[in-house]
Amino acid sequence: MTAPSTQVTSLLTQFGLTTAAEELVPRLTEAGHPEAMPVLVEVFEAEAEARRQRRITRLRRASRLPPGKTFATLDIGRFPAKVAQQLETLATGAFLETATNVLAFGLPGVGKSHALCAVGHALVEAGHSVLCAPAYALVQELLGAKRDLDLPRALRKLDLFEAILLDDLGYVQQSPDEAEVLFTLLAERYERRSVLVTSNLVFSQWDRIFRDQMATAAAIDRLVHHAVVIEFDVPSYRTDRSRRKSPPAPAPRGRAPGPLLPRARRRSTS
Repeated sequence: MTAPSTQVTSLLTQFGLTTAAEELVPRLTEAGHPEAMPVLVEVFEAEAEARRQRRITRLRRASRLPPGKTFATLDIGRFPAKVAQQLETLATGAFLETATNVLAFGLPGVGKSHALCAVGHALVEAGHSVLCAPAYALVQELLGAKRDLDLPRALRKLDLFEAILLDDLGYVQQSPDEAEVLFTLLAERYERRSVLVTSNLVFSQWDRIFRDQMATAAAIDRLVHHAVVIEFDVPSYRTDRSRRKSPPAPAPRGRAPGPLLPRARRRSTS
């Protein structure tokens, strides 16, 4: 068990109070008050937790993550075991250390956006900076910055986020200018910061996004080089819900089940 005096020094260093970290413990010891150390540890740990919660609140506000799309509201049991395991591993945040990307593919309504938003919330709770945005909206912001000759500064601001979640990439067709700024964003983050992508389009259809085969191949190469690919091969939530709500088919109207032909009468033996 760590000694209270060591904990006091460690917590003060964590707060950036280097002089207090060096002086407090020796002075209290010299003054004959070592019994104060456990009390100080409790107070400083409360301060550390309060600071952590304030940071998480700031990160959550800056993330633009939908508040309701968390693991608590995600029906993870409807996903295959492999997908569930991938999501649980991503929630640890270890992939951010290697700037690994996350690519989620599936038809509309299967839960891929909810799943990656849930991962985003878990990352924020762990103190990581995340930005969630519809792909078309972020592209429009970057396009506006380019028109204002401010694209480098806009990219530097995005670089502050450890992970960017681009939702519904390819949902809206890109103009050449839009495809260019999107490619620039992906190239800037390559092997430096993580990108999380949800898309209804498989890679063979990404020429709809970038319009140019060379640009498409280059974008895919940068995303896939260090990436976790998740395939949501499940029915949509709406389909599942409608199946559950649908009443059982009524029994066909008509005569009660039985033989179609009348039975022959028995002849009397009397």
